[in-house]
Amino acid sequence: MTNQDTNIRPTPEAMLKLAQAEEVQSEQGRLKVFLGYAAGVGKTYAMLEAARKRKADGRDLVVGYVESHGRSETDALLDGLELIPRRQLSYAGVTLPEMDLDAILARKPQIVLVDELAHSNVPGSRHEKRWQDVEELLAAGIDVYTTVNIQHFESLNDVVAQITGITVRETLPDRLLDIAFEIKLIDLPPEDLLQRLQEGKIYIPDQAAKAIEKFFRPGNLMALRELSLRRTAARVDDQMRAYMETQSIAGPWPTAERLLVCVSGSPYSEQLIRATRRLAEELKAPWHTVYIETPGSDRHTRQNRERVWQDLRFAESLGAQVATVTATSVPDAVAEYAARHNVTRIVVGKPTHSRWYELLHPSIVDQIIRRSSSSDVFVVRINTEGITPPLQKGSPRGHHLHPWGYPLAAALVAVATIFCWLVSRFLEPTNLVMIYLLAVVVAAVRLGRRPAMLTAFLGVLAFDFFFIPPHLTFAVADTQYLITFAGLFTVGIVISNLVARSRERADVIRVREIQTASLYYLSRDLAAAADITKVLTSVIRNVEEALNAKAVIFLPEGERLEMLTASDGLILDSKEQAVADWAFRNRHPAGRGTDTLISAELIYLPLQTPASQLGVLGVRMEDEYDYRSQESRRLLDAFATQAAMAIERVQFSHQAEQAQILQARENLERALLNSISHDLRTPLVSVTGVLSSLRDEGMHLSDQARRELLDTACGEAERLNRFVGNLLDMTRIEAGAIRLNLELCDIQDLVGCAMAAIKPRVGSYLITISLPDDLPMVFMDQVLMTQVLVNLLDNSLKYSLPERAIEISSHQEHGWLVLEVADHGPGVPEQDLKRVFDKFYRIPVPEGVSGTGLGLSICKGIVEAHGGTIRAENRADGGLVIKIRLSLAKTGQQEKE
Repeated sequence: MTNQDTNIRPTPEAMLKLAQAEEVQSEQGRLKVFLGYAAGVGKTYAMLEAARKRKADGRDLVVGYVESHGRSETDALLDGLELIPRRQLSYAGVTLPEMDLDAILARKPQIVLVDELAHSNVPGSRHEKRWQDVEELLAAGIDVYTTVNIQHFESLNDVVAQITGITVRETLPDRLLDIAFEIKLIDLPPEDLLQRLQEGKIYIPDQAAKAIEKFFRPGNLMALRELSLRRTAARVDDQMRAYMETQSIAGPWPTAERLLVCVSGSPYSEQLIRATRRLAEELKAPWHTVYIETPGSDRHTRQNRERVWQDLRFAESLGAQVATVTATSVPDAVAEYAARHNVTRIVVGKPTHSRWYELLHPSIVDQIIRRSSSSDVFVVRINTEGITPPLQKGSPRGHHLHPWGYPLAAALVAVATIFCWLVSRFLEPTNLVMIYLLAVVVAAVRLGRRPAMLTAFLGVLAFDFFFIPPHLTFAVADTQYLITFAGLFTVGIVISNLVARSRERADVIRVREIQTASLYYLSRDLAAAADITKVLTSVIRNVEEALNAKAVIFLPEGERLEMLTASDGLILDSKEQAVADWAFRNRHPAGRGTDTLISAELIYLPLQTPASQLGVLGVRMEDEYDYRSQESRRLLDAFATQAAMAIERVQFSHQAEQAQILQARENLERALLNSISHDLRTPLVSVTGVLSSLRDEGMHLSDQARRELLDTACGEAERLNRFVGNLLDMTRIEAGAIRLNLELCDIQDLVGCAMAAIKPRVGSYLITISLPDDLPMVFMDQVLMTQVLVNLLDNSLKYSLPERAIEISSHQEHGWLVLEVADHGPGVPEQDLKRVFDKFYRIPVPEGVSGTGLGLSICKGIVEAHGGTIRAENRADGGLVIKIRLSLAKTGQQEKE
C-alpha cells in the first residue's frame, strides 16, 4: 500500500460518522427549514411553492399548520393541498386553533407542512412548544417542512435583545438547525421588506406603523439579516467539511478546539452559556458546561440550587456536555477538568464586584487565569440590566443558621468568662486564651461559621475587659497584649472556618454516600432477583426507600403498556397511562419536571438499553423541588438504567432457558427419529419380506422353509411390539400415569416370570440364578417389576458373550432388598455410568447391537415409582452389574398390621 493510497482513503472516524448519520436519517424523517430574518420575507410562500413541486412529483403531502395571515397569494398556493383540520382548544374562555398532532400521526403522510416552528402551544396541549411536535413527527418517520426566523434560536436570544431592545420569548434549541437535512435561506433586502410593510402586505397599517417604530428599523433588519446569513453559511461550511472529510480531500485542517464554561446558579450564567454556544458554533468545537460543587455549596438557597439545575439542563439542550464536579477549590477544579478533557478555551464572566471587594476576596477569574496555563481564558462582559444580583454565599439567607446561634454564642462566651474568672488566680492571663479558643471550637461545631466568628470576637473583648490590666476597661496597659488579641481572633476565625468547612464537606460526603448506598442496595437486590417479578419489586422498594417516593413500572404486553407493579396506594388514571405510553413510544422522559406533558402527576422515565426499549418507570415524589433537583434526577436516571439492564438480563436468561429446552427437544426428537428409522423400519422390512416370499413362492417352499420364514416374521413382530410397548411405557412414566398394584411378592416368583418371558431370546446364552431361601417377600407390582427384570436381562444378552454366563442374584442389606443382574460384557465408560438410564442413550460399542435406548430408562421410572433406586457399576473382572434396591420397611409394617 502506498502513501498516496493511504491519503486518499477516508479515515475510519469519518466513515463511522457518515454511517451513523445515514442510520439516523434512515430511521427518522427529514427536516427542511425555511429560514428568514424577519416576518414578511416570504418563508411561508417559499415553503408552499416547494410543497406544490413535491406534490407534482407524486409525494404524499399534507398541510399540518400554515398561517397565511390573510394574504391572497399565500391562500392561492394552499388550493389543492390536503389540509389536516385543526384542533380547537379552550383557554381562558377563548377557543384557539392548534395543529392536530395525533391526526397527522394517524394519517402518516410522507411530508407535512408545519409553519411557525417557534410557536408556543395552547396550555393543555401535549407539548409546550411546536418544535417538540415536530420532533415527534420526525421520530415517526415523517418529513417536515417548517419556517422560522433567526431571532427565535436560543443561543442568539441575548444578542437579539441587545440589537433590537426586544427580548424574544418564543425560543427553540439550536439543535433543530443541526439536525435539519436542508436549510433554505429566504432572503429579502431590508429596503424591499420595509416597502412591503408600508404597503400593508405584512401587517395592517396600524400594526405596521408600530412595527416600523420598534422592530422593523433598518439597523435591526441589517443585523438580523447578517445573523441569518452567517448561520446559514456556517451550516454550508459544516456540510463542506463533512464532504471533504469523508472523501479525504486534502485541505488545511484546523486544530481541534474544546470549550468550557462553569455555572454557579447565578442569574448571569445563561448569558455565559449562550456566549459559549456561539463561540463553539463559530469554532465548530464541542463544549462542556460544569458545575463545581464546593463544601460551602450547601449554604446556597433552594432557589440557587434550582437555578444550577436549570442552567445545566439549558446548556444540555444547546448541545453541551454537562457534568457536576465535587472539589474544595473552584479554580483548581476548573484547571483540572480542562486538563483532563483537553479544553483549549475557558469562558468566564467579567467580575461584577467592586475593587474593594476583590482586595478582600481574590477574584476567581484571576485565579483561573493563573492556574490554566495550557488553556486560553475568555472573559465575557455581563449585561446586568434587569437582572437581580445573585445572593452571596455568605449572606444570612444563603446558609443554614441555628435559630439561636448568635445568642448562644454570647452565652458561650459568658460561660467561658465565668470559668476563666474562677481559675484566674491559678493561671496566667495568656493561658486563659485557650479557654476562649475552646469556646470558638464548640461554637463552630454546634452553631456554625458565623456564630463561631462572633464567639472569637466577643472572646477577645471579654478577655481584654476582664483579665487585662487595667481591669473592667478596654484599655491596654501593656501593648504586647495586642499581639495576643490578634492571635486569639485570627486563630479563632481560622478554627471556625476549618471546622465549619469540615462539617460542610461531611454533609456533601454523606449525601454522596447515601446515593452510592442506594445504588449498591439496588444492584445487590437486582443481582439476586431471578425472575421479572422480583426485579420489579426490588426496583419499587429501592425507589421508595431512597427517594421517599411512590413508583410504578409499566412493561409492554402486546401493543399496549400494562402496569405490572406499583407502590401501595398509588392509583393512576387514563391520562397518566397515556403519558407513560408517550414516554415509551418516543424513548424520552415525560411528565412533571420535564418539558413534555408537564401537567402529569408523575415523572416517567423510559427503561431502555442500547439494544431495546423495555418499559417505563413512573415516580411521584413528595416535594415539588425533587423533580428539578439534579441529585434526584441523577439518581432516578441511574435507577432506570439499572432496572432496564436487570429486566434485559432476565429476558435474556429466559430466552437462553427456552433455547436450551428447544435444543434438548430437538435432540430428543432427532434421537427418536433415528431410533424409529432403524428399529421400526428393520422389523417391518423383515415381516414384509417374509410375507412377500410366502405370497410369491409359497407353493414351491418346503414345510421347513415355510416354518422358518414364519418364525422370522413372528420374531420381528415381537421385536416391533416391544419397541412400541417401550415407547408407550416411557410416555406413561413421563406423564405420571403409572398406577402400582402393590402386593406381597416372592423374588423367586419374580425371577421365574422374567425367565419365562425372556426364554425365547436366550438361545445359547447361559443365565445363572443365586437366590437365598430366606429372602423376605416384598410389596411390589409384580407385572411391572417383571418387565424391569426382562429389560435388564435383554440388555445383558445384547452386550454379553455367549460363553460367559449372566448372573442373577439377590440379598438383604440394611432394610433393603438388593436384586442384581450382572454380565461379562464390555462394561460402560466411567463418565457414562449415570447416563445409561437416560432416554435414547446407547453406548457406542459393540457394533451391530440393536435397541432404542429406552429399556433402562423405563426400568428407572418403574423402580423409582416403587420408592427404590437403580444404579449401574462396572465389575472388577469386566462387565456391568445393575443393582435394584427395594425398601423392606413397608413390608414389615404390613406384616405387623
